Amino acid sequence: MTPVLAFDIETVPDVAGIRRLHGLPGDLPDAEVAEVAFQKRRVQSGSDFLPPQLQRVVVISCVLRDADGIKVFSLGEPESTEREAIQRFQDGLEKYVPQLVSWNGGGFDLPVLNYRGLILGVSAAKFWDQGEDDRDFKWNNYVSRYHARHTDLMDVLAMYQPRNNAPLDDVAQLAGLPGKIGIGGAKVWDAYLAGNLADIRSYCEADTANTYLLWLRFQLLRGALTEAQHKKECALLREALEKQKAPHWKEFLSLWKS
Repeated sequence: MTPVLAFDIETVPDVAGIRRLHGLPGDLPDAEVAEVAFQKRRVQSGSDFLPPQLQRVVVISCVLRDADGIKVFSLGEPESTEREAIQRFQDGLEKYVPQLVSWNGGGFDLPVLNYRGLILGVSAAKFWDQGEDDRDFKWNNYVSRYHARHTDLMDVLAMYQPRNNAPLDDVAQLAGLPGKIGIGGAKVWDAYLAGNLADIRSYCEADTANTYLLWLRFQLLRGALTEAQHKKECALLREALEKQKAPHWKEFLSLWKS
């Protein structure tokens, strides 16, 4: 079987980069450094959401389904640096050559990983292969928007029309899935400043599980899975999560309607 890798990332402002770009003093607190960037961004765009090059990756959460079963895991702080986490993610693409699945990954997650990978000197040959090394990648690769090797579920379901984009939380809950749990994306920076890395990771992992379950539902929708196969794949994830001891998985399972 072709492995499937659903993923999601969480980011915080790159305070070191912001200091460098704006010549800010090294003793200025991180929160104030970030606020400088937020204010400049508000003037430029009306929003304080920073551009991808200034989004430092703190966690990459993954659900990997392959012939050996299913694994749920995260890369990033506190186990590794940003560069190491991104490199491990790209090494996974090199090793498994999976079907990559995201929710708004083309609009946010992958551009962030691309810019940050470039800045940090990451090697990502398989991701960028468009047929130079593997001829099959000329017709189906991770980069081209309308190729399926990376499926951005939000983009596909919206028929590539941004006005039709829907939030992950809404679609997941409407489908009987848990939806977002934990701190919420707007609170990630505050949680990071407070040292609550575990809360950020839990939030990201739950989003990834929702994304994977919506992928299974999409496979049912498009006829790639029968109803029996869909139930079997969902049960496989449920069984894996029931073995996890972290509180956020207990909450996730309690909200997941059969």
